[in-house]
Amino acid sequence: MSWQVEYKKKLRTPNEALRVVRSGMRVYIQPGCAEPETLVEALMERGPFVNDVEIVHMMTLGAAPYVAPEMAGHFRHNAVFIGANVREAINDGRADYTPIYLSEIEELFESGAMPIDVALIEVSPPDSHGYCSFGVGIDTTLTAAKCAHYVVAQVNDQMPRTYGDSFIHVTDIDAVVESSRPLCELKKPPITELSIAIARNVADLIEDGAVLQTGIGGIPDAVLQFLGDRKDLGIHSELVSDGVIPLIENGVITGARKSHKPRKIVIGFALGTRKLFDFVDNNSIFEFRTTAYCNNPNLIARNDNMVAINSALQIDLTGQVCSDSIGNQFYSGIGGQVDFLRGASQSKNGKPIIAISSTARHGEISRIVP
Repeated sequence: MSWQVEYKKKLRTPNEALRVVRSGMRVYIQPGCAEPETLVEALMERGPFVNDVEIVHMMTLGAAPYVAPEMAGHFRHNAVFIGANVREAINDGRADYTPIYLSEIEELFESGAMPIDVALIEVSPPDSHGYCSFGVGIDTTLTAAKCAHYVVAQVNDQMPRTYGDSFIHVTDIDAVVESSRPLCELKKPPITELSIAIARNVADLIEDGAVLQTGIGGIPDAVLQFLGDRKDLGIHSELVSDGVIPLIENGVITGARKSHKPRKIVIGFALGTRKLFDFVDNNSIFEFRTTAYCNNPNLIARNDNMVAINSALQIDLTGQVCSDSIGNQFYSGIGGQVDFLRGASQSKNGKPIIAISSTARHGEISRIVP
């Protein structure tokens, strides 16, 4: 049977595809800008017919209706990285958080410690050989799809085609739901005068030929604005944002001096706007890899001059950094910060950096604590 015939046989409406979800199952949802919103909407319509379905994912950008109080008993979310859309539910006890380094998430799937019954993914249309691309989000999704008992793919003609370990064949998909809708977008965070001042200090530490990892937030994004006079910077990061585009276009980011994967921007996912999605589309400088690969401290350390730039919520007088919570309230969770700080500290001439303002709430609260 040709892949074209198999593809047509697997075509379903969203509601038909989600009938596979039954009580007691664990469902994985592709995170970030690649969230399959059509499938999530159909999953919610399935809610009244199921109980005790666990929903697992990293940060998503949609509404996360499954954490609403009225969904109690039908769905329960288990986050492995916390986004704004589920933070309140977790702190209220209506959803769960599994504390884990991002580099270790996929091991939960592969070992069977967190088996995946159904994976909901979003991919590009297949090429002439039957391969769909995970587009802007390989992250933990490729491994989840490989480990899942059943894979439902939202095939979206607005999903870019990306290079790297970015493909899944039609024969490895169990149900196909076609769609044409804009991807989720993460708008650029506001960059304040304070962020700019901190970013200038960080930028002074970045030399020609450095390999960068930047996290999420105003400060990491602001740093990129002050690197226009550098030469041959590289990227090895769990993510990139819109901020890298002008640096690549102007020849600042080339990867020419990278000791690991030279001339390749190694990332797990793209988190930004349509401008970024169009930029990574069929752009061979980008090499998308799993989070287990991108966040592996030993692989990060293979990059000489690795500079890991991250922010924090608080730091104490002994130098201990808190980025996951505020008091007894979870904020984002552990994430990939420690993975990259460890990798940069092991890198030849590496620089692990925590960029933090000394106060919050317009100077009312100190971020530096005893």
